[in-house]
Amino acid sequence: MTGKLTAQPGKREELADILLQAAEGMKDNADCELYLVNVSEDDPDAIWVMELWRSAEAHTNSLKDPAAIALIQQARPLIAAIEPVKLRPVGGKGF
Repeated sequence: MTGKLTAQPGKREELADILLQAAEGMKDNADCELYLVNVSEDDPDAIWVMELWRSAEAHTNSLKDPAAIALIQQARPLIAAIEPVKLRPVGGKGF
């Protein structure tokens, strides 16, 4: 999964910090292969999150975790827009 999150103006760093907390929480989740937070160099409000999960079900289950729910609730007011992109990796370094 790859997604572009557009933060409310001036809130990108605050939103990125929450997403980095989510990434930290994924360190012990064996089903999460990758959770990478990127900020755009061209758009001061854009954040790209790249996730690689063993299955769609594993991702869905991760969203039921109380810590994840709390971070989502904390992040929602900071998000102006979300543009999800679903990709299927076929190979490459690190895969």
